[in-house]
Amino acid sequence: MVYLFWGSTFLGVRYAVETIPPLLAVGARQILAGMVLLPIARLRTKEKTTLRHWISGAFVGALLIGGGNGSIAWAEARHTPTNITAILVATVPLWMAILDWLRPGGTRPTGRIVIALAVGLTGVGLLVSPNDPFLHTSSGTVTPACAVVLFAGSICWAVGSIFSRHIELPHSPLLGTSIFAIMGGVTVCLMGIANGEGRQLDIANVSNQSILATFYLAIFGTILGFSAYTYLLRVVPAARVATYAYINPVIAVFLGWALVGESLSPRMIVAAAVILAAVVLVITAPHPPEETTGQPVVPD
Repeated sequence: MVYLFWGSTFLGVRYAVETIPPLLAVGARQILAGMVLLPIARLRTKEKTTLRHWISGAFVGALLIGGGNGSIAWAEARHTPTNITAILVATVPLWMAILDWLRPGGTRPTGRIVIALAVGLTGVGLLVSPNDPFLHTSSGTVTPACAVVLFAGSICWAVGSIFSRHIELPHSPLLGTSIFAIMGGVTVCLMGIANGEGRQLDIANVSNQSILATFYLAIFGTILGFSAYTYLLRVVPAARVATYAYINPVIAVFLGWALVGESLSPRMIVAAAVILAAVVLVITAPHPPEETTGQPVVPD
């Protein structure tokens, strides 16, 4: 679900921010998803949330949603090409591996993991490079401001992902996801209002396409995809979870080819093979038992 659904969210974000200010679009999506998830989680588990759970959720949600999702929406609203966005966001696995190593008691990445991350990043670079070595053409640009924001957002996402494994949260991944979504959504909405997006929002001019994209992102990006991601962060190594950042651009390219007739070049095929090889290296690498879990998990 993380591979497939999140691979489609780049296109969904592009449609959502066409007529909705980017940070408000992200916040609305997350709050909507959180309000759906919270009662479901409460029905499926008898666990009660505490004030500390909500404080932790606000901190992690601000990093994941405000920094991670917010930066992508902000950049795409400024016409940053989806492929360029993908390569900058694909630095997340590198940051996660480094930060997980640097934290107190962290696990140092093995040589195989480092090689796999480098191979994967090379594949993503080949996939979305503005220069096509096969066709000798150029396409796609990104402003320095958007590049900085996307890199900062990627670091925020990595930090939030690492912290979510080691702070006090509900045992239920579904309940934790609902808290992340609600608190992160509120945070990013406040960021948008502070940035003047409240004055930019014109309800009468919001298109049906943007509304449908927002609902799609809430259901498939957050309710299903983010729930799966939150669960995986608790039960498998961070480097393995982070392979989504290499698969998502591949999914985005193939969806564009299959659904909207975008070209599928030899470069894209080669890049996809390189990326998948890197994922296989990470998934099949041995991991110490203590690396695989942060706190007990109550299956949902």
